[in-house]
Amino acid sequence: MTSIGGAEMVDWNLAVATATRLVRPGPEISREEARAVVAELRRHAKASEEHVRSFTRMIPEGHEPEDTPVLVVDRAGWIRANVAGFRELLRPLLGKMQERRGSGPGGAVLGAVGGKVTGVELGMLLSFLASRVLGQYETFAPATRELPASAKGGGRLLLVAPNIVHVERELDVDPHDFRLWVALHEETHRTQFTGVPWLRDHLQGEIQSFLDETDVDPMTVLERLREAAQSFSGSSRPEGEQGEDEGGRSLVEIVQTPAQREILGRLTAVMSLLEGHADFVMDGVGPEVVGSVAEIREKFQQRRARGASRLDLALRKLLGLDAKLRQYRDGEKFVRAVVDEVGMDGFNRVWTSPNTLPTKAEIAKPADWVARVHRKADS
Repeated sequence: MTSIGGAEMVDWNLAVATATRLVRPGPEISREEARAVVAELRRHAKASEEHVRSFTRMIPEGHEPEDTPVLVVDRAGWIRANVAGFRELLRPLLGKMQERRGSGPGGAVLGAVGGKVTGVELGMLLSFLASRVLGQYETFAPATRELPASAKGGGRLLLVAPNIVHVERELDVDPHDFRLWVALHEETHRTQFTGVPWLRDHLQGEIQSFLDETDVDPMTVLERLREAAQSFSGSSRPEGEQGEDEGGRSLVEIVQTPAQREILGRLTAVMSLLEGHADFVMDGVGPEVVGSVAEIREKFQQRRARGASRLDLALRKLLGLDAKLRQYRDGEKFVRAVVDEVGMDGFNRVWTSPNTLPTKAEIAKPADWVARVHRKADS
């Protein structure tokens, strides 16, 4: 556990304990039905491999990419997996903060707050998310005894069974179709990373560059968090003077340096591509294998847009989750426009190298990506 001057920066075990204690209970379901759901999700995950590979043509016939495990988990399992991922990803940043703490007033404040408070705060955040995530491809997941991962340094597919059951009941859709529909989306993410060997390292490099730019002086971090909270609440400016964009920005968007803004723009473009591609594939494969896909898609889109409550909407905004919804929408439009223009094989040039990934501007203007990548390559 990373510590600063003897005080733990993040008490990861407390984060897990807090999140599992606070997370909402899952839907009522018998043990026999739960076993059936788990078995069906595993079957759908396996069947989705061939559906996604055939549709995307990302993996050449006869080529077997790196194998990554599929884990059907409950909400507590999702929490444990994500704490392990956070711990791995943040290790360099926390190590740098340890070196910089010294004996200044900022270090004293941070030491007083301590890792237990940070662990509780992280646990509260994870408890909110754990009841909402249906599935997740964990790109940087370290293997543990309970949660295996790829033998080559990360990668596992999580399907969160109680959340899938909860949503299929809430939407009143065919449960078997819905489970396969979710599996198709998450399998697309697994295909993206197993079929494009450089993608994981590229994404990890961008994230580490973002973290390297983080100002690790504790007092500066606290000040920027205070400014972020004021900006979100609108209290940093008199009423009527708030800019249209600034009042709705999330903590993720505000707590960053100019260099981080540039990196975040590239990360946003990549995530929009990955999420939009998964939605495009899900809809493309769906009509052939998911009989009620049109009904599921319509109801799920309505659910995404409205959120569960005013509190849910506020938290989504604060945490930047509304930006993820835009990534689904904008990324899917980009993929659809490019495939319509140059076909699936033409679109797949996006996976050639980091240089062929779309920029944030090109996500909004797919024709610019086609002009840059295709016309330059074909000239």
